[in-house]
Amino acid sequence: MTSTFAYEDLEVLCNRTFDEIVVGDLATIQRTLTAADLQLFAAMSGDIAAAQSDAESTQLHGVIAHGMWAAALISAVLGTRLPGPGTSYAGQTLKFHRPVRVGDTLTITVTVKLRQEMTRLVLLDCQCTNQDGEIVISGEATVIAPAERIERPRGTLPQVRVSLQHGDELVRVLQYVKPLGRIRVAVVHPCDEVSLSAALDARTAGVIEPVLIGPRARLEALAQKSGASLREVAIEDVPHSEAAAARGVELALKGEVEALMKGSLHTDELMAAVVKSALRTGRRMSHCFIMQTPAYPRPFIITDAAINIAPTLQDKADIIRNAIDLAHAFGIARPRVAILAAVETINPACRPRWTRRRSARWPTAARSPARSSTARSPSTTPCPRPPRAPRESFPKWPAQPISSWFPISKPATCSRSSSSTSAARRAPASSSARAFRSSSPAARIRARRVSHRAPLP
Repeated sequence: MTSTFAYEDLEVLCNRTFDEIVVGDLATIQRTLTAADLQLFAAMSGDIAAAQSDAESTQLHGVIAHGMWAAALISAVLGTRLPGPGTSYAGQTLKFHRPVRVGDTLTITVTVKLRQEMTRLVLLDCQCTNQDGEIVISGEATVIAPAERIERPRGTLPQVRVSLQHGDELVRVLQYVKPLGRIRVAVVHPCDEVSLSAALDARTAGVIEPVLIGPRARLEALAQKSGASLREVAIEDVPHSEAAAARGVELALKGEVEALMKGSLHTDELMAAVVKSALRTGRRMSHCFIMQTPAYPRPFIITDAAINIAPTLQDKADIIRNAIDLAHAFGIARPRVAILAAVETINPACRPRWTRRRSARWPTAARSPARSSTARSPSTTPCPRPPRAPRESFPKWPAQPISSWFPISKPATCSRSSSSTSAARRAPASSSARAFRSSSPAARIRARRVSHRAPLP
């Protein structure tokens, strides 16, 4: 007597012992090949040829799967259904007849051909067919069937995300800046393994020529501990982090370095030295960092997360301009801007929404010619606010009419005469105006909002 099993219908995985298996038993599963399957298999095996094949350039007229991806489905049938949990693989022979392309649905069937009583060996015929009924793979598998009954819940597999659809964008950025040549960078107090290794890795990548500023003995001991080499790396010997920040700024002012890189010192130590010097422009200083996450197809810039706690409207304009200039440096000609709130819920301590409305009415000439993918996030590390240097001209905003904010009732119609003004002054206030003056501050705020959303006719 033969039996047929469909893996998708099972809620509990239960094997078939050698004594229960008879010649002719078979089990089957179905699986559709997706692009994510190709990428995941390439990441696991290291064979990226199929995952990077171009559908127009390949001789097989389409992106095809690794042959062993389909073969792995045979193993899934043997290990989950027939014989099932407790099975040991002894051998496998396969013949590949047709390529498997993205979108193909395979049906994998294994059928028992032979049993050996003494060794519990089971020989199974294996076939994979596509949605058109064509044989894709054929072969035979030899397994050792379990001797004991095993039952366990089927469970769920973890979801795996492979972010290879658009390539490694950070690698693309490195490839973009590498032909520009190395820049000389002052690495301020890199006295931990992370900051020192980052500077040396950037040097190895051909991006920077670091100048390490810190206690020489401490840097050499750290490099020896981590197995790094400081040969041919410039070192400025200073006693502590405060002196390292001052020396880094001094080198930048003299033009001996083109950039400053923060090491293991605190942000406010470095920024205090920068603020005290003339190492700034007419714009508000701001902080940007580039982030790449698996759920987003490309890196994005986040600003300002470490310097400006409560920026004004003009400061926000500078923050956006700085982020746009950074995007231009990475070769992004027209970046996009997203201005986000610093918190997820309404907070009375946050600045009012009028800054958002006013920024939306900026004249075209006041906006930057390009936009950047930036986002506002809560500040984490305050720094001293430098005195404002001469800045670019900024547009002045027209004042809003009072009627758009306060629900003032219309005055009574009167003739144009010299006594009309005095008569209006002597007239009693309307009931709505009296109610507004006598209401609580919260009620007046709500009335202003309602009036702003729906102006009086």
